[in-house]
Amino acid sequence: MKTKLALLFLILGSSPLMAEQSCDTQAYPMSLHAEQFIDNGDGTLTDNQSKLTWMRCSLGQTWTGTTCIGTPTTHTLLVAVAEACKLNEQGGYAGHSDWRVPQIPELAMIVERQCTNPRTNQALFPETPSNYFWTATPPADPGNGYVLSFGAEGAMYKSRGEMLHVRLVSGGKPM
Repeated sequence: MKTKLALLFLILGSSPLMAEQSCDTQAYPMSLHAEQFIDNGDGTLTDNQSKLTWMRCSLGQTWTGTTCIGTPTTHTLLVAVAEACKLNEQGGYAGHSDWRVPQIPELAMIVERQCTNPRTNQALFPETPSNYFWTATPPADPGNGYVLSFGAEGAMYKSRGEMLHVRLVSGGKPM
C-alpha cells in the first residue's frame, strides 16, 4: 500500500497541472504591468501602449467575469487562422470583428519575464497554459510557423501541423 501511495504521489507531484506560477521579483523587474491595460469588462484587455486588444482567455476557454474556465483547445496553424476568420464572420467578439493570430513581437508583449509556469501576468491573463502558442509570423521555411512558449522554452518554430494553443488579438497592424 505504501508503494502505491508513493507512486501516486510521484505521478501527481510531477504533473504539469500541479505546477504553480512563481515570480522572481528580486532578479527581474516586472515587465507586464496591470496599469498598462484597460479592462474592457468583456473578456478583453486593451494595451495602452500598443493599442492592441487581447482576449484574456486562450481559445477554448470562456471568460466568467473574473477568470477563464474550460480547457484551452489546440489547433494547427491553418485551423487557428481559420478559427479567427470564422469568429469574425460570425459577428466577432466583444465588439471587435478583426481578430487574428498575433505576430511574434505582439505575443511577446504579454510575456512576464519575471514569472514562470506561465510566463504571463495571471491577473491579466488567468489560466494561461505554460505551453506553446501559435504566431502568424512567417518563417523562412513555409512548412513551419513561429511559436512562443509561456513556459521556459521561449520562441522557436514548429511544424504548422502541430497542435498548439492560440490567443487572439484585435486591432493594430500586424508587425
